[in-house]
Amino acid sequence: MAVQSSGSDDLSGCIRQCDWDENDVCRSCGTDYSPPKKLRPFHLAFPVDNLEKAKEFYVDTLGCTTGREKQESCVFKFFGHQIVAHLVPQMPNMSTNPVDGRDIPAMHFGIVMEWDDWHQLKDKLNKDGVEFVISPYTRYEDQPGSQATMFIVDPSGNHLEFKSFKDESAIFDSDW
Repeated sequence: MAVQSSGSDDLSGCIRQCDWDENDVCRSCGTDYSPPKKLRPFHLAFPVDNLEKAKEFYVDTLGCTTGREKQESCVFKFFGHQIVAHLVPQMPNMSTNPVDGRDIPAMHFGIVMEWDDWHQLKDKLNKDGVEFVISPYTRYEDQPGSQATMFIVDPSGNHLEFKSFKDESAIFDSDW
């Protein structure tokens, strides 16, 4: 078997020179050097008490596009992901938790954005007069995990967080 190079110089998982198979997995040590798989869109269903107002908010304010629509639900393309608004007779109560000295809605969803995109959205929301639940600021400034964040609320009371990390390696960092 011929030794192949997958472009990785890290052979630390193998005591001898790696021998990659056709899937970029070392036949000797089993280390997987294959490129990461394409990230798949997530799906989130959430309640709304007025579907028309939800459509206006997600399309006009956030720039989402709509997919399938029914009398009781609407699919949105939310920054490349699928979210579905479901019409409910009554919205659930929402609790908060303290984070970095602020009451953060415990139930919320959002997106981690590129730094420049986050600032463009912040400017658009300000220009459009959108009220912030938590105004844009930098959380954990000058600390590990420092992030720009802002919270808004949709017409049904669902909280959305938009955040960005200058150092994207800190997104999943456990060293806070």
